[in-house]
Amino acid sequence: MAGQTAAAANASTDFAVALLGEFISLGVRDLVLSPGSRSQALALAAAEYERAGLLRLRVRIDERVAGFLALGLAVETKTPVLVVTTSGTAVANLHPAVLEAHHSGVPLILLTADRPSELRGIGSNQTTEQVGLFGPAITWLKDVEAPGPDGFDHALPGSLAAEAFTAACAGPASAGPVQLNLAFREPLSGAVPALQALPEREQEANAEQPVTRLRPSAHTIVIAGHASGGAAEALARALGVPLIAEVTSGSHFGPNLVVAYRELLTDPGFGGRVERAIVFGQPTLSRQVPALLQRGDVEVVVVRGPGAEAYNPSHRATIVSGSVDIDDTAVQQADARQWLGTWVQASRMALELGAMAEGQPQADRPGDFAREQLATFREPVTREMLVELAWRSTWPHDRLVFGASRLIRVADALLPGKRIPVHANRGLAGIDGTIATSIGIALASQADTQSGGTTRVLLGDLTALHDVGALLFGAGEPRPRIQVIVANDGGGTIFDSLEVAGSAADDAFDRVLYTPQSVDLRSLAAAYGWQYKLAGNRGELDEAIAASGGTVLIEVPLPRQ
Repeated sequence: MAGQTAAAANASTDFAVALLGEFISLGVRDLVLSPGSRSQALALAAAEYERAGLLRLRVRIDERVAGFLALGLAVETKTPVLVVTTSGTAVANLHPAVLEAHHSGVPLILLTADRPSELRGIGSNQTTEQVGLFGPAITWLKDVEAPGPDGFDHALPGSLAAEAFTAACAGPASAGPVQLNLAFREPLSGAVPALQALPEREQEANAEQPVTRLRPSAHTIVIAGHASGGAAEALARALGVPLIAEVTSGSHFGPNLVVAYRELLTDPGFGGRVERAIVFGQPTLSRQVPALLQRGDVEVVVVRGPGAEAYNPSHRATIVSGSVDIDDTAVQQADARQWLGTWVQASRMALELGAMAEGQPQADRPGDFAREQLATFREPVTREMLVELAWRSTWPHDRLVFGASRLIRVADALLPGKRIPVHANRGLAGIDGTIATSIGIALASQADTQSGGTTRVLLGDLTALHDVGALLFGAGEPRPRIQVIVANDGGGTIFDSLEVAGSAADDAFDRVLYTPQSVDLRSLAAAYGWQYKLAGNRGELDEAIAASGGTVLIEVPLPRQ
């Protein structure tokens, strides 16, 4: 602290600088901040570290948006992200993102500013019980007393950062959110001292993952749930067995992929003959998968994925960690090839029949080519067309994000295999924070290069409106290349496909479930400084997806039915 007198030093600021420096030494590079008085020392320290090129700082006025932005950054970077808030309701606003991170196994480190002990429990302004606020969703927590006028133990920031970082990366079950509740006394900040050189802290090497070897078994299928990675595809290919891989699994590619799995799992000649299912991660997009796994005649092996809970709908699955391998697969290869071939062929036929039923033009259809091309250009957009065009336009350097509800299910039931990064908040499968998460993914994926791709977000109108605050970029905040593509059918049409639609009174159903809306999305985009494009037909949608750069909101009107 050269050049700074003892009187000018501030314990809160010195502690904040030391703590953030320790996190940076451990490899943290992203911090998301929501402004507030009690957290000002952390905020000003973060700004100085950003000025020095050591930290990427993102500022958001809404803590719920900030939490999900940090979630997206951590999903993409696979590194803990710091989230800084002031005290009181600011902390509570992080709860939806904390729950999603907990159930998805995403590392977040919450730095929640608080009142010191003498101001707690006396009705002090902006003060509540922040310790334990998140319940079991936080698996590691430290409540840290405020630095006093005589300073603080200079070993404390390093030990706190190391413990928090380790717990966020590998908690009791998996990575997830942790909390440092940091009290600060007035004066809450002072001049930030000159930053010192930061040493690189060695991180503990990841423990070697166990390998579970399974005996060969006929009529096996491999199932890949959300964010389980490419291990499921590799195992299915090695075994020569069918692969059911959800669109956000990371395994939705390869020659063994069975897209029309819903139809086949309910067919006695296919699903009825399954004897063993090897499941990676947490499947969330169909009723057929859990129904299969609950059958008493199906052996279920679950390879635990990220997240707080192992997937086990039958309550009798064998849960394994690490990786799996099969002993002596050669003894079943001939039978496995036939078993695989019937599934893949049947899936292709089911998809072709579905395309014919939808009236999609065939390549060998006779007629005037120019007339057909014009008709195709003017064709009204359907949900199936929307996900197909977005899928076709997305490549490995891009990112594709789905909101909850109808579009992700349409994509999962329709899209062919393709090895591209696909994301969604499926830990709790809520509509919360979809745009904010996507912006975090976009910022992280484009952080180190200007030649990076585009992030495309496919979501419904209610999911978009639920997170409309995420459209706000403050002055100086970087804007990534992102397309928020809103399928606007005027409300929550997913409820139209559920059993309740057949039993509820129409007026009550519309008001409390469908919840109709008529928001002017063009004006909304203009208010937040986003480009806007209306895609009323296939040609306009194709052009909007292909040509749009910067931050763009693309509205795609759809009929309710």
